[in-house]
Amino acid sequence: MKKQFAVIGLGNFGFYLATALFQKGHEVLGIDIKPKLVQEIRDRVSRAVIADATDPQAMKELELSKMDAVVVSIGSILNNSILATLNIKDLGAKRVVAKAVSEAHGRILRKIGADEIYFPEKDLALTAAQRLDNPNVLDYLPFMEGYSIVQLAPPASFIGKSLIELDLINRFGIQVIAIKELVPENVVMIPTGRFVVKDSDILVLLGPDKALVGLQENAG
Repeated sequence: MKKQFAVIGLGNFGFYLATALFQKGHEVLGIDIKPKLVQEIRDRVSRAVIADATDPQAMKELELSKMDAVVVSIGSILNNSILATLNIKDLGAKRVVAKAVSEAHGRILRKIGADEIYFPEKDLALTAAQRLDNPNVLDYLPFMEGYSIVQLAPPASFIGKSLIELDLINRFGIQVIAIKELVPENVVMIPTGRFVVKDSDILVLLGPDKALVGLQENAG
């Protein structure tokens, strides 16, 4: 279903987020105070405008309350990020998502009403650490406090075994929520215990962080 999004702040994070949402078929409004950044993105989103997000009247004129979500991706000047988030909340936006550059910044954004907080640099660093620590980890996504979702290339000890033989849920408390088959390309959601793991599969796992680490250490 097509949705309407506004992305305020068209630096690297905002630019890639806005263009990715547009490529997925959504209506995207890009907003930045810098004409150069607006010019660079205007052909890659539905609409791009030069506006100051710290100016309540300027934001009101853009009718952001009609959007499915407004993303505030201003990070370098914290005061502007905080004021923009406050303005958007005051306008009655349905869902406000804000980028934070530190834990303290994130706490302030939550207190003034941001519905979701992103920590792009922190999340990227955690993903990189996971992949450097264990090359079998192809992707890493924090799920909730203490839990994560990882994409894992199956270790040699997994190959040729069924999920019921591996018994990850009882051994580690880890649930296999999907399997990406590469040959041929296919996605198996919530696979049954009869599924036999192949070397060309990618396992999508959900579980406690400590258990995921334990699995990686003991599955060689």
